[in-house]
Amino acid sequence: MPAFWTEADYDNHELVQFVRDEKSGLTAIIALHSTHLGPGAGGTRFWHYADPAGALRDALRLSRGMSYKNAMAGLPMGGGKGVILAGPDRIKTPEMLAAFGDMIESLGGRYITAEDVGMSEPDMVAIAQRTRYVTGLPSTDESAAGGDPGPFTAKGVFMGIKAAVRHKLGKDSLEGVHVAMQGTGSVGGGTARLLAEAGARLTLADVDAGRAAALAGELGGETVAADAIMDIECDVFSPCALGAILDDAGIARLRAPIVAGGANNQLARPQHGPKLAARGILYAPDYVINGGGIIAVALEYLARRDGLRCGIAEVHAKLDEIPVRLETIWAEADASCRSSDQVADAMAQRLIGR
Repeated sequence: MPAFWTEADYDNHELVQFVRDEKSGLTAIIALHSTHLGPGAGGTRFWHYADPAGALRDALRLSRGMSYKNAMAGLPMGGGKGVILAGPDRIKTPEMLAAFGDMIESLGGRYITAEDVGMSEPDMVAIAQRTRYVTGLPSTDESAAGGDPGPFTAKGVFMGIKAAVRHKLGKDSLEGVHVAMQGTGSVGGGTARLLAEAGARLTLADVDAGRAAALAGELGGETVAADAIMDIECDVFSPCALGAILDDAGIARLRAPIVAGGANNQLARPQHGPKLAARGILYAPDYVINGGGIIAVALEYLARRDGLRCGIAEVHAKLDEIPVRLETIWAEADASCRSSDQVADAMAQRLIGR
């Protein structure tokens, strides 16, 4: 029996492919959770794991999250994820990307990749030299979808935060609303800029303290150390870095009535959603609020596959569904006395036939 079958995060995944190419030095995992609605779509992560078992956990959890995310976004896509295990030096070579592209191509369209943590537009261009099954590619047409999906993820998170503030705090405006943001990369930084433009008060933190300070200086916000952001008393805690931060200890530290952010897999384990609800904290299920990026790259891929063009307006129309979907989840959670993650999971599982 393969070792991953006993992993706590193994959820009847259709495929878990381990990739090793000695010539290029590539070590990677491709996980397909479900292709019930279409090919498994989800970005590739380039990350150094002190323990390689962490890469497997990420691949399993993230691919399942993509099944749920794509289903809840109304996309004809299943859930998949790629993880490239970076060495301690975090060196990424053209040969590694070529080998990874060949691996994707060998799956015959079952997995569609795009950008994720540690992967960029140029990386997608390089992979596209070896496989058709890639999206998030740059476009020379400014009115067409294409390129880095981060800004679309940020826009969806911003819209979800507005919906959460309206639902929990009864406020139609973000003017003066205090948001404590964990992570100021592509998604966190983009969300912070939109929040600042809407008048929100920001406290920012990042493992790269200089990046957080630069953004705070730009937006008139404040900064705290990365390990102190969950202790800030605020209106919204917005996790926009890596996942599994909402465990027993993390939830106990929170001093916010709302958790709404762009990170994937924010809940460490299934029991932590109900624990948030028990504290009266409104939670925006991560794979719903952060669906903007996959919406953009999925529509881009589907249009290109069919020889069509996907306009930016089409992407934004789909983003407008995110706050509506969150309101539906929260309303059902309120009515059924279940936590929002339980409601969202049940909806997603019905959509993928599980």
